[in-house]
Amino acid sequence: MRKREQQMSETFRLGVLLAVCGGFLDAYTYICRGKVFANAQTGNMVLLGLNLVQGQVAKAMTYVIPIVAFALGIVLTEIFRGKCGDSRLHWRQIVVLAEAVILAIVAFLPVGKWDMTANVLVSFVCAIQVQTFRKMRGSAYATTMCTGNLRSGTELLVHYFQKKDRELLKRGLAFYGIIIFFIVGAGLGALLTPALGPWAVLVSAALLLGAFGLMFF
Repeated sequence: MRKREQQMSETFRLGVLLAVCGGFLDAYTYICRGKVFANAQTGNMVLLGLNLVQGQVAKAMTYVIPIVAFALGIVLTEIFRGKCGDSRLHWRQIVVLAEAVILAIVAFLPVGKWDMTANVLVSFVCAIQVQTFRKMRGSAYATTMCTGNLRSGTELLVHYFQKKDRELLKRGLAFYGIIIFFIVGAGLGALLTPALGPWAVLVSAALLLGAFGLMFF
């Protein structure tokens, strides 16, 4: 059972759910929670530098906190993975379920003065996700950002044209598929967040519950 669950964690179908979730969360926090990126910490670092140079220290700090929360999520995920013993649920399932619960909490945080807390929690969730699901069909990838996926997918396609190995083609197209579904998630976030407000984050929570259920097979 554990072996099957670990294999499911590397499938394209699970990656699709997680990529849609990742794209949605970035759109959600940018639109609804003060123009901060939940996943793209590189973007937050750029905005941090710009605001520091412009002398807007208070605003710059709004980007520092999500970055720290993201790093903390990586640390705690690694600690949890090391301490997680045998249980009826695989450790990745427990993590996904915890992500869904945290996002459900975010939905109840009012827009405005609670945006910082919301961004911290969402960044924490994204860090957990990117650290937990790191491989698809044996290749390293990410479901909360796309630069690495673009590089890996393009590299595999170049190798396919050089070697004519169809497995390389499948793997390369899978990376591009993840990118497309990440964009789809961002588009859904852009459509639903203005209509649903803070409650829109429940869409991502539902996607994570779908991933939790899929890992039973």
